[in-house]
Amino acid sequence: MVDIVARRCAGLDVHKDSVVACLLVIEETGEFRKEVRTFETNTRALEALRKWVQSERLTHVAMESTGVYWKPIFNILESHVPNLLVVNAHHIKQVPGRKTDVKDCEWIAELLQHGLLRGSFVPPENVRHWRDITRTRVRLVEERTRCANRLQKILEDANIKLGSIVSDVLGASGREMIRALVAGESDSEALADLAKKRLRQRIPELRSALRGRVNEHHRFMLGFELDRVEQIERDVVKLDERLGSLMVPFEETLRRLQTIPGVGRRTAENRLAEIGPDMSRFPTPGHLASWAGICPGNNLSAGKRRRMKTTKGSPWLRRTLNEAAWGATRSKRTYLRALYHRIKARRGPKRAVMAVAHSMLVAAHRMLSKNVDYAELGDDYFDRMNRVRLVKHHLRRLRDLGVNLDELGGVLVPRDPVEDEPAPTPAPAPRTPRAPTQGTLFRDRPR
Repeated sequence: MVDIVARRCAGLDVHKDSVVACLLVIEETGEFRKEVRTFETNTRALEALRKWVQSERLTHVAMESTGVYWKPIFNILESHVPNLLVVNAHHIKQVPGRKTDVKDCEWIAELLQHGLLRGSFVPPENVRHWRDITRTRVRLVEERTRCANRLQKILEDANIKLGSIVSDVLGASGREMIRALVAGESDSEALADLAKKRLRQRIPELRSALRGRVNEHHRFMLGFELDRVEQIERDVVKLDERLGSLMVPFEETLRRLQTIPGVGRRTAENRLAEIGPDMSRFPTPGHLASWAGICPGNNLSAGKRRRMKTTKGSPWLRRTLNEAAWGATRSKRTYLRALYHRIKARRGPKRAVMAVAHSMLVAAHRMLSKNVDYAELGDDYFDRMNRVRLVKHHLRRLRDLGVNLDELGGVLVPRDPVEDEPAPTPAPAPRTPRAPTQGTLFRDRPR
């Protein structure tokens, strides 16, 4: 028999227009009581649900994370129930057969009563507000990219090869030229003369690239897409200003996160909005990495460990970490760059980038937990850590190549060859057969 953990609990089966609640109570006298009620999801009905929960003195309430429909219920019950759990629907899936709303809420309540449910991470209200802004900003940036791609297709359809000359058609020079095209300008020399700064060095090429077949339809579509891009950019600025005002008390935390290579202001904001500044919810960095979905799963059976893909976690945080990791691999003389190239040689670039993202998240957890800045280990960290092994390996390889070594310090002895006489090649010292080690060539292994 499974022990009972929660003596006064309830399970909620959440829908768009209704929520079915099952109450399980064990009184002090040992009497067991079950009650099922159905409520609407408007504010007045949810307040009635809250009063019912308070009158029954419930200590545990659980609901499945159904779309966004759990949020109104969570907002109303958040400060009135000691243990309010939002549970992954996959973890509480009902046994097949006889599925009804009542059966679902009863099953959730029974699992909760016996302590078999694990709540999802729901950050505080202010962090949820940050999330709304950062995730909206990500979608707007994606939409801007789509608009830029459509604009490039329109230019190609009009036989305007601006993208072949400039790196960004939405740069200062590119926008001036597109605006002139929309206004009706068709002279390639006049369009090329709108180039700014270093691009003016390529005016002869621009004159050839801007000679096309632009009609009225192209002008309309170019103006439409360009206006849309500029509107999105204005919206992103508004979101940046709003988020900056909300994160004023955490400027020091943002500055600290930006000390990690590859992390800028926007990446730090996205990361803080996803995990929050308080790391007490994640006891160890491993818990945070598992929740983010950037560590491999466990598949161990009969003493054999099989390869597993990374687990499913937070797609928003995973995306942010992946972008920052690619940036960190291009930093100079850093530990993260050395880690990337170390793993890339054996596992490939994608797994190496995921390992870098994992290391960055572990560092962020420790920085936020201890309120310290990022400590750079240097690109020679692995060489210093394995110094003795590396020295032995390279000395052995030098002996294999027939190079004389000083017996005392193992330093190469410089030998100037005699004029008109080649330097004699010393015979290699006899070696005893040894087991193959990592880094040796196939021809060095004993047959």
